[in-house]
Amino acid sequence: MPGTLNCPLIDRHIGRKERCGLENNIIEMLHITKEFPGIVANDDITLTIRKGEIHALLGENGAGKSTLMSVLFGLYNPEQGEIRMNGQAVNISNPNDATALGIGMVHQHFKLVECFTVLENIILGVEPAKAGFLRIEEARAKVMSLSEKYGLQIDPDARIEDISVGMQQRTEILKMLYRDNDVLIFDEPTAVLTPQEITELMEIIRSFAAEGKSILFISHKLNEIMAVADRCTVLRKGKCVGTVDVKAVTPEELSRMMVGRDVQLKVEKSKAHPGGVILDVQKLSVPSKTHKGKRSVKDVSFKVHSGEIVCIAGIDGNGQTELISALTGLERASAGSIGLCGNDITRASIRRRSKLGMSHIPEDRHKHGLVLDFSLADNMVLQRYWQPEFERGGFIRRAKIREYSDELIKKYDVRSGEGSDSIVRSMSGGNQQKAIVAREMDREHSLLVAVQPTRGLDVGAIEYIHNCIVRERDGGAAVLLISFELDEVMNLADRILVMHGGEIVGELDPERTNVREVGLYMAGSKRDDSAETEAMA
Repeated sequence: MPGTLNCPLIDRHIGRKERCGLENNIIEMLHITKEFPGIVANDDITLTIRKGEIHALLGENGAGKSTLMSVLFGLYNPEQGEIRMNGQAVNISNPNDATALGIGMVHQHFKLVECFTVLENIILGVEPAKAGFLRIEEARAKVMSLSEKYGLQIDPDARIEDISVGMQQRTEILKMLYRDNDVLIFDEPTAVLTPQEITELMEIIRSFAAEGKSILFISHKLNEIMAVADRCTVLRKGKCVGTVDVKAVTPEELSRMMVGRDVQLKVEKSKAHPGGVILDVQKLSVPSKTHKGKRSVKDVSFKVHSGEIVCIAGIDGNGQTELISALTGLERASAGSIGLCGNDITRASIRRRSKLGMSHIPEDRHKHGLVLDFSLADNMVLQRYWQPEFERGGFIRRAKIREYSDELIKKYDVRSGEGSDSIVRSMSGGNQQKAIVAREMDREHSLLVAVQPTRGLDVGAIEYIHNCIVRERDGGAAVLLISFELDEVMNLADRILVMHGGEIVGELDPERTNVREVGLYMAGSKRDDSAETEAMA
């Protein structure tokens, strides 16, 4: 029976006729098997999508979710299986075939040309033209109309290489909307969005379904799935665990289906006992990349002590990215100073900062976190390969690197088809993230700068990483956390600094505030003029 094979938990409280639903299935993926070297990513999976429904796809990192959707979008060709659309078998051998059938996809790892503008990326491949001339203003009008209609604010003339990850995500969504597709695949679309933006996107997705479009929604965030999805299919280790009616299950049941055990969804931590100052930021300013003569960060001052987690909260685009780039050496500050363990690192190199005790989990794992065409083992020692443990007499000690990498893979449950020999580009986004977290947390450091550390991770991995961050704090490290997830902020932070318009506008105690108040500061509706003085204490 299509839609139920290999899925023992099937659509609770839904009648058999509706469950089979052959008369209104727009997509049927039957017995799909996709293999890569050393791993079966999709193992005989059957999935059906109804017209006008929001169907969530849930699973651990590396469970095969993105691979299955890449098969539907034509990025991969399966070894076995068949795809039907409106009851008819179709051949989707590449994304052009998928687009011709009305299937669009917002990718977890953006498919954008960095030297092109936002507008150029959105219309790439479907540019409006007349008599051989590009009608760019016509395209701009349509893009801006979609941007305004769905609340996806962009700068159409900004280059991709100069904009934040959040704006890149909006560009991907608009790229799909521009093509007027009927089947919409969202692969982790909210991973880099703020709570307000997520709420807006959920409304957009609901409106798509109300218009008769079918939505495939990949997410690790159980609250999003519970809020927006009609049905949810759970994958584990490449197999289908079950398809359930979302209204008939609890988040705890879904997490148990996903990881095979009970998961603690709330962080358990004791009260912080801050020690000496580790990071000392004084009157720091950072120039804007996109607006010449303006500053993205304006005279920001704060301190982070050993044994505490300080979280910087804010809506994307308010200076957080530029602040972290200056702190970690990716950009130069135009004014102010940065101190690390008593050393002035304002103009220090990235390696110097690393040697002085700074670890950094970056916002963009592809651009700043990994060398995608290197092996997993080589990526694990990117900031340590010159140390005596891994180098002798100018020669790399490959056996030692392999031994160390294997240890981290086991400790942090980094899954890949060929272990330490895996090329990082071939790994799932969540496992790429776990590799970075493993590398940065394992090496000796006094300051951990973590930007969206749980981006793209499943609930089991999030639970583990949150516990690791708390252990970092309890072990005496200073932790500077930047997160757009308010639940994560409220769960982990000992102090919350809110940024708006490139400035710190509030310092809040998570035990004495709530999500609503933090949101008001993030939106610029509230301001505490004493916040920066308090942050410097």
